[in-house]
Amino acid sequence: MANKTAKTKQKTLAADIVSSIETKLAEAGTAGKKVKKSIEKSAEKLAKKLTKLMQKAEKKATKPVKSVDKKVKKEATKAKKNAEKADKNAKRTAKKAAALATVSEAVESATTTTPAAAPKKPITAPKPPVPKAARPSRTTTASAPTPAEEAATENL
Repeated sequence: MANKTAKTKQKTLAADIVSSIETKLAEAGTAGKKVKKSIEKSAEKLAKKLTKLMQKAEKKATKPVKSVDKKVKKEATKAKKNAEKADKNAKRTAKKAAALATVSEAVESATTTTPAAAPKKPITAPKPPVPKAARPSRTTTASAPTPAEEAATENL
């Protein structure tokens, strides 16, 4: 109890307790010196305990104000961080939307322009059918080439 105001409160409380007990004893009869000393000692102990309890109650009364201030500060910092995250996410989505827009524009422009025509194979006229008489029979092995085979070897 280093605080002077706490000590003065304690002394006044102890004095009040002693005086009230002594008045009750005076009504009952005379009290000896030993009884008065024990009353004073117990009154001082009781006063110490009561002042401690009162100080705790005062601290608790002031503590919620501090905790409310801390909570407000924490919520403010949380709100600030959340706002920054929201801005960051908005920028990211805007970039993605812009990228998608450019990709879709590129796709649209590619589909609207006609692609270059691939060179087609020259269409050759169908070959006239070879008469059956000119065809070699399947049973005989002919060493002489057929007219179609001769034409094919000439093109190579």
